[in-house]
Amino acid sequence: MRLRPRSIRARDTLVAFVLAALVSGAVAVGADAAIRGTAKAGLLQEVQNAARRASGAVRDGTLPTPIPDDSGGRLLVQVVGPRGHVLDATPAAAGRPPISRKWPPPTERVQDFTECRGHGLGRECVVLEAIRVTTAPDSVVVYAARPLPSYLVTGLLEVLLGAAVLALSSLVAWTTWRIVGRTLRPVEQIRAQLSEISASDLSRRVPQPSGEDEIAQLARTANETLDRLEQAVSRQRQFASDASHELRTPIAGLRANLEDAAMYPDDTDLREVVRSALRDTDRLESIVTDLLLLARIGTGGSAAQEVVDLSELTRAELERRPFLLKIESDLAEGVCVRGVRMQLVRLLNNLLDNADRYADTTVRVTITAEDDHAVLRVADDGPGIAAEDRERVFERFTRLDSARSRGAGGTGLGLAIAREIAHAHGGTLTIEDTLRGASFAFRIPLC
Repeated sequence: MRLRPRSIRARDTLVAFVLAALVSGAVAVGADAAIRGTAKAGLLQEVQNAARRASGAVRDGTLPTPIPDDSGGRLLVQVVGPRGHVLDATPAAAGRPPISRKWPPPTERVQDFTECRGHGLGRECVVLEAIRVTTAPDSVVVYAARPLPSYLVTGLLEVLLGAAVLALSSLVAWTTWRIVGRTLRPVEQIRAQLSEISASDLSRRVPQPSGEDEIAQLARTANETLDRLEQAVSRQRQFASDASHELRTPIAGLRANLEDAAMYPDDTDLREVVRSALRDTDRLESIVTDLLLLARIGTGGSAAQEVVDLSELTRAELERRPFLLKIESDLAEGVCVRGVRMQLVRLLNNLLDNADRYADTTVRVTITAEDDHAVLRVADDGPGIAAEDRERVFERFTRLDSARSRGAGGTGLGLAIAREIAHAHGGTLTIEDTLRGASFAFRIPLC
């Protein structure tokens, strides 16, 4: 299921809220336990000190009446007889019933505990220590007590901590909503722009934020993809236009010859008509064959590659081809590359056809190994190619207006096919500077 940016924003905000609630809730539980433990420990320490001072004074017979209190009435101390009568107490505890009815047995003379009375907001709890002065059956018991703070009794502490958890979780959720929204805003802009781009207008680009984060890289990648797509569509349209023009000429010629023969059969040289039709058919076949080859190479077909001795392959092709001009060759031994043999043969023959067509007297073929690359050069001593036209000659159906256009019979796709094959093999095909003529250099990594 695809998530829109707003859905992602809501999801991430909910996740952040839940995580913040869990974490802060765990912290709040720990804080609650720590606060309660610390408060009770402090109060218990007070009541223990007071109870033990009073118990010692009872045993020594030095306990004054009433029992002195320096806590301002917060600490309650009572001495209770075996019949439950309060024998002595601090001023704040005098006149009250015994603080507790719990009577320590002789085997456990000292007991610490908490007692609560009442319910709801009227609930009161005290921390107590009860000390049985002696083990005698008629021993008195000293009680010391200190009330717990109301926030520990009424649940106020938990309410405050819960409110803090809710507030913190809400703050984290709000912050996440803002941050995720700010982060995803460029993504939404990119999505909106991409949704408006159509095949009829590929010139538009997505907004590209500054920086080197993932969204900026996404925008740059999207724009680079759109650049490549626009170039590919442009090439496709130009190619379709050029191909239709190139196919229209031989088809029109073939149709004209056949219509003329049909209209004037008695005045027509049938043999010449057939020969002309065959020539036009051959040209159409050549164009279609080259177009199909370009399509296969352009789609990155899965033709199996193998290790090829480039020098041996070139030598075999030079021996097989008939040349009207002088051929010079200098082929280094053992120059091996990895590629599709038939495509490399086609590249070589296209370069040889081009050189043979435009050379004045000599075609020179060399193979060398240079910097981990095999370099095949095919040079001629013809009119050469101007520097400004050295890239244009590799375009499909390109014919120059110079003397190099005097040749006839080609489809205008030979050099384009050669460069596509070079690129498909991870190599390059360029035109190098030379004193005379043209020198094509094919570079491909050594195996």
